This record gives sequence, C-alpha cells and structure tokens, in this order.
Amino acid sequence: MACLRNSIFATLVLLIASFAAVAQAEHSFVLVPKGRYTVGKKDSRQNPLRTVQLDSFRIAIYETTNRQFAAFVKATGYVTDAEKRHDAMVFQPGLAEFRWIKDSTAFWRWPNGRTRGGIDNRMDHPVTCISYRDVLAYCAWAGVRLPTLEEWEVACRAGSTTDYFFGSDDSRIGEYANIWHGHDHLKADHSDGYMYTAPVGSFKPNAWGLYDMYGNVFEFCTGKVLPTEKSTIAHARGGSWWCSKSTCESFNSYSIGQVNIHASFSNQGFRAVRSH
Repeated sequence: MACLRNSIFATLVLLIASFAAVAQAEHSFVLVPKGRYTVGKKDSRQNPLRTVQLDSFRIAIYETTNRQFAAFVKATGYVTDAEKRHDAMVFQPGLAEFRWIKDSTAFWRWPNGRTRGGIDNRMDHPVTCISYRDVLAYCAWAGVRLPTLEEWEVACRAGSTTDYFFGSDDSRIGEYANIWHGHDHLKADHSDGYMYTAPVGSFKPNAWGLYDMYGNVFEFCTGKVLPTEKSTIAHARGGSWWCSKSTCESFNSYSIGQVNIHASFSNQGFRAVRSH
C-alpha cells in the first residue's frame, strides 16, 4: 500500500512539473540588457524623471492568457480570490465614469459575470478577474515573476523617451492598443473590433516586439511608488480596454495605477518576466 501511495505521489509530482513546463514554454520572451535607463516624467510626483540601473531580464512578448492560467489551475487546483470572496468588479455599458458592478458570479472563467459569457472561445485573450495575490501564485508555479515598476517601463519604452513609445502624439494609439474609443461609457464601443479584451497580439508591437504594452489589460508590477506605501497596495501599468482619452488615460509609458492586492477587476491582468 505504501509503495502504491508513493507511486501515485511521484506521478502527481511529474504531472505538475509537466504542466509547469508547458506554461513556461508558452511564454516567449524578449531580452532587455543590463544597463542604465531613463524612466518617469518631468514634474511627476508619482513617477519623477530619473535614471535607473537594471540587471538584464527577459519579459514576455504577450500578456498571460486564459489558456496559460487554466493550465495552472488544472495542475494545482488553485482557487482565486474572486471565487473565495465573490467580489469581482465587472463593467457593462451604461455606467457612469469610473463606476463598476460587483458581480458575485465573476471570476477568471467568467470574467464579466456568468450573464455576459465565459472564456471558452477566448482562450488566447489575457486572463482577467484575478488579484495580485493570484498572480503571485501563478508565477511561483510557472517559474516566472512579475516585472518591477521600472522594468515594465523600460520594456514598454523600448528605447523611447516620449510619453508613448511611438512618439508624443496619442492619435496613433488605436494602432497599438485595445482601448475605449467612445467619449464616455454610456454606450458600447466596438469601434476597434472589441468591447472587452482582445486576443493577445492583435495590435502593433513596440520597437522591441512587445504587444499590448498599452491597453487590453492593466499589468501588475512589483514595487512601491512611495516608501511609506501600505503592503495591501499593488500597482499596475499600461491602461486597459476600459481606458479612454477622456477617462483614465493610462495607456502611456509613465502612468502607474494602484489597487488592493485582493481586488479582482475584469480589466486586470499581467505579463511574466524571467531573470536572465
């Protein structure tokens, strides 16, 4: 009996390792070399203009997808914060600006709530309705990590020093990002083909070949903006499908958003990093 238990345990360990290897293989990375880089924006209190020294790292070309997160859940049985707390925040057209709906049925498999459809046909979309805590659990399993605030910005800028990696004029943002093009959120906006998330890589990449650095989903990062910041705060960058030019214009290289580490929104996701 003991031999049988040991055999079953060994099989489970190999199975989990196999799933982790699959998740790792599905990540394609770009190398960011060690060096000194300029980050921030002049006169910004939150993210002042400065030079930082970074070690080399590899950052994923795409945001982490539903398919990748599903492999993690299948291998580990992980239960997300949204499933435990029943407090995920979702959006539907008609809401006033910055208003969201708490939907007890929403979690990563039903990122906009059960009445708005699941992910069966969206496995190549970025995973959403996950918390910072959930993301750290995935990273530990997949052998990756989140970028720091500075690493994310350096990768996003791709050598640029302007507000956008394509220049200073935001009129071209629709070429590079899945955002909200409507003046407000009272009516649905499908003008770029998507109201919510888009499949990763649907828009043009930056100069280093990284897709969706702006728009699609806010991407979690590690680090603090202020030394006195509470440990319950997490930061995310790049804007999302919900962000518009008139509301939450965070689809740029310098803005930094924040959220509680247990909060789950249908426009939150992440991108993986590997230390080189």
